[in-house]
Order: sequence, then structure tokens, then C-alpha cells
Amino acid sequence: MDAAQARFDVTCRESTRPMSHAECVDALAEQDAVLPTLGDAFRSAAFAEVAHPRCRLLANFGVGVDHIDVTAARAAGVVVSNTPGAVTDATADLALTLVLMTARRAGEGERLVRSGTWTGWQPTQLLGLHVSGKTVCIIGMGRIGQAIARRCHHGFGCPVVYVNRSPKRVDFPAEQMEMGVALARADIVVVATPGGAETRHLIGAAAFDAMQRHAILVNIARGDVVDETALIAALAERRIAGAGLDVYEFEPQVPEALRGMEHVTLLPHMGTAALEVREAMGRMALDNVIALDEGRALPNRV
Repeated sequence: MDAAQARFDVTCRESTRPMSHAECVDALAEQDAVLPTLGDAFRSAAFAEVAHPRCRLLANFGVGVDHIDVTAARAAGVVVSNTPGAVTDATADLALTLVLMTARRAGEGERLVRSGTWTGWQPTQLLGLHVSGKTVCIIGMGRIGQAIARRCHHGFGCPVVYVNRSPKRVDFPAEQMEMGVALARADIVVVATPGGAETRHLIGAAAFDAMQRHAILVNIARGDVVDETALIAALAERRIAGAGLDVYEFEPQVPEALRGMEHVTLLPHMGTAALEVREAMGRMALDNVIALDEGRALPNRV
């Protein structure tokens, strides 16, 4: 904020809640550049209300831009940028947190201790999935997917298979497979694909039917990549062993069915929640604004 205010006339929203439709319309009409966050929905309807927007750039604070209608923005002469490199390691770390918590039933154990009902060590208490050496399937082998796979391979000796639209050259062993084959092979499935219309409900009933019964699903991508209704059914029927979620289809609403399941780890979309990471995201977003102001090519144009 200090860096932005030193260079620009900055308007700072006091609320951390998502911008309303009216606020988005006003921002397009009144600001030269906007730094939106995840919940700030710059949909086609907002652009339709502003025939000639003053805004020239939506410098998104984050990687995913599925809350922005990029096509409508371009048609209105508004450029969109994001912050890809800044979030990679933090999001990958959070994915491993969910893998370990879900596989080893750490959430259940923590709740047991907090409840005051733990009676001490038992040989068969809270037996979970041993992560070391298990096969991991990465759905979406971009920067974040590769960072997760690298941690799994080097840290836990996990064989890695992946699903991606195109082959990837990586610096560790990884085998590309078709979705059904990869899911059937995996003990752990991690969803790391971008959000948007092309990937909505990519993981649904057919995917859960293909997974092994002892396998777990982790989603750190976007909530609607996973069909939440199908996920709840698969978990309730024990067709998969568990799930670790940092994102939700209709967040911040989390279905009561998921909240009531002990074999599900639930986190509040905190993949990048570390101060140095959020500062790096902010500076990267600001770098795009500065590049626009100076007439240079944007470093992170979408």
C-alpha cells in the first residue's frame, strides 16, 4: 500500500467483503486501474453497464481469474493481469498440509483431544493412510501442480502420475495418463487445475467411481472444479476414503453434509495465507499497474 500510495492516487476499500455489482460498475467508470481479489466479480454485466470504461487494467490479486470475464474485459478495452509466480510454493505447501491431515486423520485426532475424551494411545486408534511411497495423481500439471508433485516425489518417495491437456517436461519422474487410468492408479489425488467454464465439474461421479476406495481427494484449485454433490455422495457411501478441501463450489457456503463428516479436512481458502506471500502478490499486482502507467508490456498479462 505504501508503494502504491507513493506513486498513485489510491482509493482503498475499508471492507474485506467482495465488491458488489454496483461497486464493480463504479470502479470501471471511475478508476484507471483496479486491483480486484477473488470475490470481486467483474462479470459481463458490469462491463455492459459501462460503455466506455475509464479503467484500463484489472490487476488481479491472485492467480485465478475465473471471477473476471476476461473476454468481456478485452472487448471493453480493459487488460487483465494476475500474480502467478508469487503463490506457487505457498499453495503447494498447503496442498501437502491437506494431504497429510486427511491421510493421517489429523483433524479427527485434534478434535478428539480438544473434546477431552481422548483416553490415551491405542494400537488401532485413528489408523490412516501411510503417505510415503503412495502413488499421487496430479490433475493439472502447471506451476502449482509441478510444485506439489515435486514435494511428493522428493519428500515422500511418491510415484507421480498426472492429467494435463499437454505433455510437460519436468525435472522428476512423472507419467502422463488419461483421467480414468490415472485416478484408478492413485492413492492420493490432488486437483490443481485452473478454474473456469472448461474445468467446471471436471471431477464428478465418474471420477469418484474410478478412484480406489482407500484413496483421498485434495482440492486446492477452484471449488467448482469438483462436483460437490457427487463428492458428498462418494464420501457418504465410502467410495473414497476422505477429502481435504481448501476451496468450495459455492464458497463461503460449505454444505452441512461436508461439515459433519469426520473423514473430511476443511480449511477456509488459505492457500496463500502467509504475510510475505500476500505482500509478494500485492507487489506483483502493482508491478503490472506501474508497467501500464509507463507504457510497458505487462509482466503478467492474462
